[in-house]
Amino acid sequence: MRKISNFLLLIFLGFLFVMCNQKEKKNSNNESILKGSATFFVDETLTPIIEDQVAVFESDYPAKIKLVSKSESEIVNSLINEKSIVAILTRNLTNDENKIFEQKKITPKITKFATDAIAFIRNKNSNDTLIDVKTIVDIMRGIPNSKIKGLVFDNPNSSTVRYMNAIAGINKIPEKGVYSFKTNEEVIKFVSQNDGMIGVIGVNWLMEPKPAMNEFVNKVNMLSVKGLTSTNYYAPTQNNIGENKYPLARDLYVIDAQGYSGLGMGFASFVAGDIGQRIILKSGLLPVRIPGRKLIIRKEINNDTK
Repeated sequence: MRKISNFLLLIFLGFLFVMCNQKEKKNSNNESILKGSATFFVDETLTPIIEDQVAVFESDYPAKIKLVSKSESEIVNSLINEKSIVAILTRNLTNDENKIFEQKKITPKITKFATDAIAFIRNKNSNDTLIDVKTIVDIMRGIPNSKIKGLVFDNPNSSTVRYMNAIAGINKIPEKGVYSFKTNEEVIKFVSQNDGMIGVIGVNWLMEPKPAMNEFVNKVNMLSVKGLTSTNYYAPTQNNIGENKYPLARDLYVIDAQGYSGLGMGFASFVAGDIGQRIILKSGLLPVRIPGRKLIIRKEINNDTK
């Protein structure tokens, strides 16, 4: 009789344990498009603008978004190998990557929300503020340049390296003349302290730098660039990006592979909506759509003063 009682007690305790775990899991997944908590992976070159977007989003809604800045390769690997991922990238998914999601029976929601640019920077001790893409391509191919000591990238697996490798027609950066750190901040600091080096970074690190970076940003010049088929040099300004004059522009995307209506969907709608697009416009990047302006026209002007 006692054995039967102990057996029933164990079953009862096991049942309670399972129910508690299910309740805890349910509470931990209490997420909708405008509330709850989630982790987003963001391309490190885009961190400043996404931090601004998240700050405003969290101030408007009961949501908590944790941003994890990583290289493009690391984020793509996470997208493919993990579940419920939201990523902000400087490119769309490739055909091969889409096929992987099709095999998993997942359809990622893709939202284009802005266009930014890859920028070249140089120490202000140099009076030369011009650079042509051909010179950069030559260095990427291992051809030395007497006026440039080297190129400095943020990360060997970053989106900037992938982008410039594609233009140069190479699979990996050369052993000499091209260097890399881990972040855009490190690139800016290094170039500000070393003459003759060209830094390759995401332009939004220069448009609205963090307070701690102002000292270093003020010591570098953002270079104007001549494309492979262009005859003029253009700075990576909002206007030049919008008119397709700057040769190194790239589109930005929110890739929501959560598989349910969570914060990924809500945040993507936010950054592509009116408020999010105004934040993009103010940052100096190019929004997908220019927010409208509401003008109030008065027929009469009262000049009376009291």
